[in-house]
Amino acid sequence: MRLLRVGAAGQERPCVLRHDGTVVDVSGMVDDYDGAFFAGGGPDRLRRELDGRSDLPVVDIDAERVGPCVARPPKVVCIGLNYSDHAEESGQPVPTEPVVFYKAPNTVVGPYDDVRIPRGSEKTDWEVELGIVIGREARYLDNESAARAVIAGYAISHDVSERAFQLERGGQWVKGKSCETFNPLGPWLVTRDEVPDVQALALTLTLNGDTMQAGTTRDMIFSAEHVVWYLSQFMVLEPGDLVNTGTPAGVGMGRGRYLRAGDVTELEVEGLGRQRQRFVPAP
Repeated sequence: MRLLRVGAAGQERPCVLRHDGTVVDVSGMVDDYDGAFFAGGGPDRLRRELDGRSDLPVVDIDAERVGPCVARPPKVVCIGLNYSDHAEESGQPVPTEPVVFYKAPNTVVGPYDDVRIPRGSEKTDWEVELGIVIGREARYLDNESAARAVIAGYAISHDVSERAFQLERGGQWVKGKSCETFNPLGPWLVTRDEVPDVQALALTLTLNGDTMQAGTTRDMIFSAEHVVWYLSQFMVLEPGDLVNTGTPAGVGMGRGRYLRAGDVTELEVEGLGRQRQRFVPAP
């Protein structure tokens, strides 16, 4: 099942993209795709209730804004340097344990929303990533199989970064990761059962039509399920949390090219849809 949210910012309606390509409004069946929805077994319940329904309002998503596929996550946990080629281009050793950092939850915006280049930015950068949405509370998971059971689904996540803020201004990475609009998410959440092999998905990102990143989740150092298991040893993961799993090589930091106003990025993860963002100055 593919879940998406449509409408103006703060007024999104929960919808479902059906396999025939139509989008239907399910706001009469669920309030929103948030922590409460996932904690209550929302995807399974919604799937049962949708079976055979042909009376739901059809939505023209070409005529409306598509919001982030999950309402504001309780937290956004990120894994850095999770592809060896990206670690190499960053001048960092390949990690022996996942590198963990946070982004502010209010960075999450829609997949086609403008991204604001922050004031004083010198090195705003792109990163296409596989995003994991947590479906059940998880603490001290026993193994990777247990981790799989708490995953609600997957989505494209754009982990935008300001490298000068992140790496050259002292302190931790968070201030280079938490600028407003720095995490476009979606267009839809694909539930776990519809992704046969999450470690075999192609990821691409283009900048103004030129391919910058082309990788595969097969090359992740730490698999999606290992990441969820690992995080549960140090924190409680909650329904609706977003986990960004790292990016392959080809980021601006490795190319010596950073984002400027007017630039356009397009992202795709196999089976999870496409994103497109225009970069604009912060107001």
